[in-house]
Amino acid sequence: MKRVLVTGSSRGLGRAVADALAAEGYTVVTHSAKSGGTDLVFDVSDRAAAKAALEADIAANGPYYAVVLNAGVCRDRAFAEMEGDEWDDVVRTDLDGFYNVVKPCVMPMVMGRIRGRIVAISSASGVTGNRGQVNYAAAKAGLVGAVKSLAVELAARGITVNAIAPGFMDVGMSAAMPPEAAESARKSIPMQRFGRPVEIASLVSYLLSDGAAYLTRQVISVNGGMY
Repeated sequence: MKRVLVTGSSRGLGRAVADALAAEGYTVVTHSAKSGGTDLVFDVSDRAAAKAALEADIAANGPYYAVVLNAGVCRDRAFAEMEGDEWDDVVRTDLDGFYNVVKPCVMPMVMGRIRGRIVAISSASGVTGNRGQVNYAAAKAGLVGAVKSLAVELAARGITVNAIAPGFMDVGMSAAMPPEAAESARKSIPMQRFGRPVEIASLVSYLLSDGAAYLTRQVISVNGGMY
C-alpha cells in the first residue's frame, strides 16, 4: 500500500485531498499544526519539530510514496502597513515549510527506489500577484521556484515534482470573504464561480497516478479561466 503524506489535512482543501486519496486506496498520513485527530502534529514552520516527527514516522512505517504540501497561512495587509511578523509568519510557513517537510522525506524515497510524487499547493497569487498579499504572493512564488528546481534534481530518479495554483476556492480564505468582495471576485472569473475542493483533489489524484509519471516541473493553474 502506497503511503502519502498530506500536510494541513485536518480540514478544508487538505481534508478533501486526503479523503480523495484514501478513496483511491492510498494509505494517507494526515497532518495538522495542532492536535486535531490527525496522524502527525507539528508546525511546518518549525524545522526541528518537522524533522523529528517525519523521521520517526518513516522509521516506523517506511518512506512515503508521495508528499502533498497543503499547509499554509495568510496574513493579508497592504504592504505599507504590513508588520514584520505578518511577513515572517507567512514566509516561514508557506515557503520554509517546503524545505522543512520535503527534506526529511526525499532521501528515504530515493534510497527506497520509490518513483514517487511531490505536489505543492501554490496559489494564483504566486503566479500573478495580488493586492494586499505581497507576503503570501512572495511565498507562493518562491514555492513555484523550489518546485521547478527540485523537479530537475529528482527527474532521473523518476520522482515528479509539480505545483498546483488554485484561484478563488469555495473554502478557507475565499469562503471568509465579505459578501461584496466575494461577488466582485466571482465577476472576475470567466466561469462565474469559485472552485470546489474536489476539483483540486481530483488533480492531486491524477498527479499521483501512474499516468502522470512523465509530468514534472509544471505549475498547473486551476482558476476558472482567470488567466
